[in-house]
Amino acid sequence: MSGLAGHSRPSVFRHPSLAVGAALTALFVLAAALSLVWAPHSPFDIDVPHKLAAPSAAHWLGTDAFGRDVASLLLVGAQNSLLVGVVAVAIGLIIGAALGLLAAAMGGFPEDLVMRLADFAFAFPAVLSAILLAALFGPSVLDAILAIGVFNVPVFARVTRAAARGVWTRDFILAARAAGSGTLRISLEHILPNILPGLTVQATIQFATAVLAEAALSYLGLGTQPPQPSWGRMLNDAQTLMFQAPQLAVYPGLAIALAVLGLNLLGDGLNDLLDPRLARTR
Repeated sequence: MSGLAGHSRPSVFRHPSLAVGAALTALFVLAAALSLVWAPHSPFDIDVPHKLAAPSAAHWLGTDAFGRDVASLLLVGAQNSLLVGVVAVAIGLIIGAALGLLAAAMGGFPEDLVMRLADFAFAFPAVLSAILLAALFGPSVLDAILAIGVFNVPVFARVTRAAARGVWTRDFILAARAAGSGTLRISLEHILPNILPGLTVQATIQFATAVLAEAALSYLGLGTQPPQPSWGRMLNDAQTLMFQAPQLAVYPGLAIALAVLGLNLLGDGLNDLLDPRLARTR
């Protein structure tokens, strides 16, 4: 009975990184969700007479150079980072996975074309793409989403193509072909479900990259624009006050670090949990 009980214990407890990552990610998501319905103060309220105030009962983390409540800015900034990350990763996942499935299914020239396009897209990192978009349309959060999303496309295309090619050689795919299933049906009904765990792990990792990229773009003035709160904008505003109020840089920097750390740990934990090769060793 003791052996049975040991085997019945949820495998999540054997992956501390998964538990820690899930907790930090949940905290990040809860902060963003909470900001939709409540914040200690409006992040848009300017109160210059009380600027750079120390933490107090009225302002838990103090105020910034414009008298805005720092805790409220952090909460609403989490909402912005979550939105950019979700949309940018969704763009990369949908387009990239479709291209990767196409490349693995068709082979030959279509596969080479998709991979060369992916190589070309890698030449335009998110920052460079955001600069180009800002030059054409002006800086905005939409530019950041598009730039990060475009950067994610070749990542998911490569991961999908590599995983799908391995599945195409399996015996059950040959059986599906013998039963008369077409390429599209096999890709959607057999290939995609088998590579979905790997895509989930990759999406989690790219989510962390998207949060970091959004903060970097906002810091450079290419992403979220004032007065909309953003962790990157908070860092930009705090850089001239490093000796006067260093905590204004610590708070958003710590928020970015914890969010990225949580998502990376969650990705690593999911990889350990979902990888069948690792499952055989447990």
